[in-house]
Amino acid sequence: MLFIIITLEVLLAVVALKELGLKISLTAFGLIFAFYLWVSTHDIKGNYIPLERSEIPWLYDGIARMAKKAGLSMPRVYILDDYIPNAYSFKNTVVLSLGLFEVLDQDEILAVAAHELGHIKNGDTKMFPIIAYGRYLMIVFTAVLIFLAHSPTVTIAALGLYGLYEVTRASFLKNREFQADETALRLLDVPMSLKRALEELKYYEDLRIGVRLSSLPSIEPAIERKQKTAIIETHPSYDERIFRILVEINGSNLFNRRMQ
Repeated sequence: MLFIIITLEVLLAVVALKELGLKISLTAFGLIFAFYLWVSTHDIKGNYIPLERSEIPWLYDGIARMAKKAGLSMPRVYILDDYIPNAYSFKNTVVLSLGLFEVLDQDEILAVAAHELGHIKNGDTKMFPIIAYGRYLMIVFTAVLIFLAHSPTVTIAALGLYGLYEVTRASFLKNREFQADETALRLLDVPMSLKRALEELKYYEDLRIGVRLSSLPSIEPAIERKQKTAIIETHPSYDERIFRILVEINGSNLFNRRMQ
């Protein structure tokens, strides 16, 4: 659906601006594609420490075991030198901040890692950046149509398509978070540890002002930096996720009891 909306916006630009619209479209797609290639071929920079088995064997072995269960190769795992609880994934990489080790126990940290493995397993680490780039395209085309088309009808159509993209994007991203949780539950030896981890992170979030890494698949704890409140939330609340986890676990337990 998201790609259909982008296509409609591009067609609107071509129809409204004719040759200029076509040139803008080709240029915009070329720049986005070049940026995507540049990002995909560059490694991460910052305070990242590669996880060594000799240092944290229970974490390394736990992630390796879950990755094998998910049918994945062992991901690269980095510890982020940041004492604010945070976790995210990209490519075949999982990042866990030092702050997680301050507020979660071992099973709960593995649950956070399982959620990130869920994103990798479900292809979100490839899809999420593309969706973000699609959003940039929508912003560019909407602005171009508003300022160059000089048509109220085209302006309304462009704004409508952009609004539809934002709503659809938010719904899609929320569903992917739920799916990552569901995948994590199948990977964990202690599925309830994911619920406990989210409860701890929710409590931590309640004590701080939130900011989110919307372009990267993440467990989404808030961190201590100011940011404007999003008009359209792209992540489900902790309460929503905890409720669905309980339904999933209890439903699975009920099914297993009936099969016995």
